[in-house]
Amino acid sequence: MESTKIVVFKGKKIRKVIFKNEWWFSVVDVIAVLTDSANPRDYWYKMKIRVNDEDGFELSTFCRQLKLESPDHKKYVTDCANTEGIFRIIQSIPSPKAEPFKRWLAKVGYERVQEIEDPELSTKRTRLLYKLKGYPEDWIEKRMRGIAIREELTDEWQQRGAREQKDYEILTAEISKAAFGVTPKEYKKLKGLKRENLRDHMDDFELIFTMLSERATTEIHRTEDSQGIPKLKEDAKDGGKIAGNARKQLEKKLGKSIVSKKRFIEKTENDLTLPEIEK
Repeated sequence: MESTKIVVFKGKKIRKVIFKNEWWFSVVDVIAVLTDSANPRDYWYKMKIRVNDEDGFELSTFCRQLKLESPDHKKYVTDCANTEGIFRIIQSIPSPKAEPFKRWLAKVGYERVQEIEDPELSTKRTRLLYKLKGYPEDWIEKRMRGIAIREELTDEWQQRGAREQKDYEILTAEISKAAFGVTPKEYKKLKGLKRENLRDHMDDFELIFTMLSERATTEIHRTEDSQGIPKLKEDAKDGGKIAGNARKQLEKKLGKSIVSKKRFIEKTENDLTLPEIEK
């Protein structure tokens, strides 16, 4: 568990905590916001019974008990759910205040179906999100190209023996160490990031060398018809070195490091998707 924070929604506090690298939210706090119940804990208790009786479904399966700070400044075990779990719980709240969330969920579901039918829509929405966050057009172009190159590389990994998430993490770390001298985890720590996407906080040169390292790795895989994790790992190191050598030459000319502590755009504290649907 890394950190705890409070997000404010409509003047009311919702406690949240990072667990296993994702945000988990206090269920009773969300219920308090959406129902104005005088006793949200009791509401949550009765709601679980009602849903189980009506649908034969245990809402508690979405929850994990985590310690959150209470008004007395002591930490107590509290039912928490991640974003997906909170959305499912919201669907079972018969309150007018929950309706905007439900409509938003329906809209998101419809958009996902559209994206399956026309993948280009997903790309357009991603571009729009970056633009709304304040990223300039030239950066967005590099980021989108980087996403395409990354997907091409992971497709190769899957076809050539990488099966588990851990495999992808190991291979990515090899590329990053060779290209930048640090693993993605170390890179995020350098920039002061936690859950945020590292590449969303890279500048032009960092993105360019990331693309070069991954595109080079993909081409090495294809040229040598690499199979199995040991060989993929060797290729990843070689692909990263190509970008790493180019980076070092540029750093020598510029007299400064490309690997930067600076975030391209400062992160937004308490960045939570839920309030945005009120618009």
